[in-house]
Amino acid sequence: MGTTQRRRPELAAFLRSRRARVTPQDVGMPPGLRRRTPGLRREEVAQLSGVGVTWYTWLEQGRPINASAQVLDAVARTLRLDPPEREHLYHLADVPYSAVPEAAAQTAGPEIQGIIDALEPRPAVVYNARYDILAANDVYRALFDVPLIQRSGRLPNALWGLFTAEEEDCPLMFRERELPAMVATLRAAYGLHAGEPSWEGFIRKLSAASPLFARLWESGDVAEPGRQVKGFRHAAVGELRMTSVSLSIHGMPECRIVVYTPGDEETARRTARLMEMKNPAL
Repeated sequence: MGTTQRRRPELAAFLRSRRARVTPQDVGMPPGLRRRTPGLRREEVAQLSGVGVTWYTWLEQGRPINASAQVLDAVARTLRLDPPEREHLYHLADVPYSAVPEAAAQTAGPEIQGIIDALEPRPAVVYNARYDILAANDVYRALFDVPLIQRSGRLPNALWGLFTAEEEDCPLMFRERELPAMVATLRAAYGLHAGEPSWEGFIRKLSAASPLFARLWESGDVAEPGRQVKGFRHAAVGELRMTSVSLSIHGMPECRIVVYTPGDEETARRTARLMEMKNPAL
């Protein structure tokens, strides 16, 4: 047997042992009933890691499949591997190893800010995978009443603002539809960051601050960002119906520009009034 073939059984045993020690509660999932598996199930690891169940099953069975560094990192986060364990996983999977610290907070430079400013009177914002607001134009800030920087010095977060606001102050007209979709999008991104202190702390604090978020998070639903029709209400201009479109940003992984386009002429007029409110000279 070659070296790679001898490593496959070791890889299978290692993954099974690491999976057995991680509980659903460790990764923010409900424990469930009648669990015969001591830790996470294979399908749960696959879901949290953002990979296919069949692919992960074959990986854990030691089958001769290819694994990229990005996918191994996602599995390592889900299984809460420490640096030596992560390196061991790479060696067993026959993938070149490189030590990578937790990703630093991303920022949007002046070029990106210029792009979203040029989109006015359409509201536009730059989100990272956790819905931190990296940049926003004036119309977006008027619509959501969002400051650029919170008093704590941290970036404002769209989810935190929506889930901690009183229901009558929430700008979303259809909270029962919109909020679950946003949490499902967050859950899809979380698979790449499970175990990271910044993500775990964010989920824990928002769950404590909002029982609704905690309940939606426990559902385990996942979704990808994409085109959606949304309804908003604003105290000064009334109801607005818009279509949101997400655009990826080259060089800013997991970040996206979200642009809200008016769905009818009345909404277009009301959106223009939002712009005038932020720029009285117009």
